Amino acid sequence: MRYNGGYLIGQINKLTNRRVNELLKEEKVSQFNGAQGTIIYVLMCEGPMPIKDIGKATGLAKTSLTSMLDRMEKQGLIEKRENENDKRSTVIALNEQAKCYKEVIEKVSKEVRKEYYKGLRAKEIERFEATLQKVLDNLNK
Repeated sequence: MRYNGGYLIGQINKLTNRRVNELLKEEKVSQFNGAQGTIIYVLMCEGPMPIKDIGKATGLAKTSLTSMLDRMEKQGLIEKRENENDKRSTVIALNEQAKCYKEVIEKVSKEVRKEYYKGLRAKEIERFEATLQKVLDNLNK
């Protein structure tokens, strides 16, 4: 039997990013893209956090994340602060402009979730997510 999990996850990721960008465009949001929206969403849910933790939460590599955060700072979406607990690291926080997008981000997230789970029962979703969490845990070790 051939296993295609990695390929399927990659395709889902690509299609999700495309769909998020389409939904943002429909909402007339051009200030950020789907990947940046993911960072904004994480910061909305978790509050200010070190770059390393944003990387863990989003799955973005540090090199990609650093350049993306630099662009977001220039766009006025985030601000970088010195980490009071660790002077060697930087904490990223949303600024007021980014906080204005909370409703749009929640709406887009809800629509994508609805599309993901269309036709699936609650138990199927729970098993699916538990399996994905196991795969994620395996890759994080």
